[in-house]
Amino acid sequence: ARPAPRAMMLKLCLCAIVAVSAADQAAPLRPALALRGGARPAVSGAGVSNALTAAKPVGELRGGAKVAIDWQLLAYFAGWYLGNYYYTLNNKYALKAAGGASGFPVTIGFFQMVIGSIYALYLWVAPDARATPNVTPKDLLAIVPVAACAAGAHLSSIMSMNLGAVSFAQIVKASEPAFAALLGVTLYGKTVSQAKWLCLIPVIGGVCLASIKELDFSVAALVSACVANLFAAFRSNENKKLMDTPGLKTRIGSTGNQFAISTMLGALCLFPFWLIFEVRIS
Repeated sequence: ARPAPRAMMLKLCLCAIVAVSAADQAAPLRPALALRGGARPAVSGAGVSNALTAAKPVGELRGGAKVAIDWQLLAYFAGWYLGNYYYTLNNKYALKAAGGASGFPVTIGFFQMVIGSIYALYLWVAPDARATPNVTPKDLLAIVPVAACAAGAHLSSIMSMNLGAVSFAQIVKASEPAFAALLGVTLYGKTVSQAKWLCLIPVIGGVCLASIKELDFSVAALVSACVANLFAAFRSNENKKLMDTPGLKTRIGSTGNQFAISTMLGALCLFPFWLIFEVRIS
């Protein structure tokens, strides 16, 4: 009986490997480039053996890099996903308890940022918690656009969840990368590769299909979620421009400090809207 084609290919590969190994052991190794004067260093049999022993294992990539899983990054991602899930869920519960569409969404969004600001101040005051930033008033003024956009994205997201289903708000917010790419190209002069544009097609298509099948569709919730995406896109582009300021990263000190400063300034940006729309003085 004739052997199967797969078995024949396996035997041929094994024969080729044996032949190459025998040829390597029989012929001395020579460097690819000759030394100055034309001399070539001799390589002994022990050198051949050491060279063969030091060959890269199959599991390594070119350049010696090994394939490894970043478990810490996966743990951070899982923690962010779980925290975001409960944050969204509790936001909806709070909005319902405050009266729903006729309740106090600005109050909820504003005081969330106030609590975040208090926590940031505590970390700066507590010993050995977080080093305080060494920013100037000019630096704070430069951070205001980023903080205002972050506050606008935060409040618009809460408004969207208040006016419609949480699932619908999250579906629309999934198209944020498309908003960021479009604004980056049109207003900030950035270039987006063709591969990135192609990656946005399934994102946008998925958002459209999910929106069509959404039973609890609300135009007001759609507009609020799109406004949140616009604010988030502006925040991303403005933050990139801000971080290019010479010496600013050193004066801020850390990513946590940057987020803390943005939260405090964002709370100040929301304060007048809270007073105008939801503070009723009798």
